[in-house]
Amino acid sequence: MNTQIIALANQKGSVSKPTTCVNLGIGLAQQGKKVLLVDFDPQASMTISLGIPQPDKLPVTISMLLGKILTDQPISPGDGILHHSEGVDLMSADIQLSGMEVSLVSVISRETILRQYLDTVKNQYSHILIDCQPSLGMLTVNALAAATHIIVPVQAEYLPAKGLEQLLQTVGRVKKQINPNLQIDGILLAMVDKRTNFARETASLIRDTYGRKINVFQTEIPFSVKAKEAAAEGKSIYAHDPRGKVAAAYQELTKEVMNLEKQREKHKAYVR
Repeated sequence: MNTQIIALANQKGSVSKPTTCVNLGIGLAQQGKKVLLVDFDPQASMTISLGIPQPDKLPVTISMLLGKILTDQPISPGDGILHHSEGVDLMSADIQLSGMEVSLVSVISRETILRQYLDTVKNQYSHILIDCQPSLGMLTVNALAAATHIIVPVQAEYLPAKGLEQLLQTVGRVKKQINPNLQIDGILLAMVDKRTNFARETASLIRDTYGRKINVFQTEIPFSVKAKEAAAEGKSIYAHDPRGKVAAAYQELTKEVMNLEKQREKHKAYVR
C-alpha cells in the first residue's frame, strides 16, 4: 500500500493543528480511507479531543513504543492503537513524550525513530496523519523525517504568518539532509474570522507571498466556537455540527487533499 504520511506542523501553537488532524482524518475515513492519527505532542491535545481525557493513564502510548524501538524490543502491529467510533485509529501521546525528546539527543539515527515505528504499522493504512508539537525540536524533526507530505496550518494573523519562514527553512533542511521525498502539500489558512478586514487582508498577503512557490489551499477553515465545543465533547465537527460551516470547510479540504493525491498519481504514471 502506498501510504500517505502527512505531518501537520507549525511551531506556533493555537493554529488548529489537532482540530485539523482529527477532522481531515475523519473526512478521509468517510471517503473510505483507512486512517491512523498519531498524536506526537506531549500535551496530547488531539488524544484529549478524541474523548480520552486522561492520556497519561493509558497503558500504551507513542512514547512507550518509541522507547521499545530505542531498546530494540519487539512491537506487536496493533500495540496501543485505539479505535475511535468515527472510523479512525489513534496512536495517543502522553506527557512522557517530552522526556523522550531529551532522550533522543544522544541517540544514533535520532531523527528517524518515529519513522521506524511507522514502518511497523503503515501497511495497514492508506493515510497516517501526525499532529506535531508547536516547536521545531527533535519530535517535529522526527515527524518531518517520517512524513511523505506536510500541511502547514496557519492563522490569518501577522505573527503566526511571520513564523512560516522559519518552519519552511526547517522543512528545507530535513528534505536536504534526511528525507528527500518530503513535499509540502500546502499552507492551510485556519481560524479565519472573515468578519474582520485584518483577517481577510492577512489571508490575502499569505496567498500573495507564498502562493507562487507553495500551494495555499483554496479552502479556508473559519473561526468557530463549534470546533472548540466538538473537541471538548471528544467528537469531530461532523458529529457535533454536521451542517455547520466548519464541517463544510473540512469536507472541502478533504477533497482538495484527495485531488492532490490523484494529481500526483497521474504525474507518476505519466513519468513512467
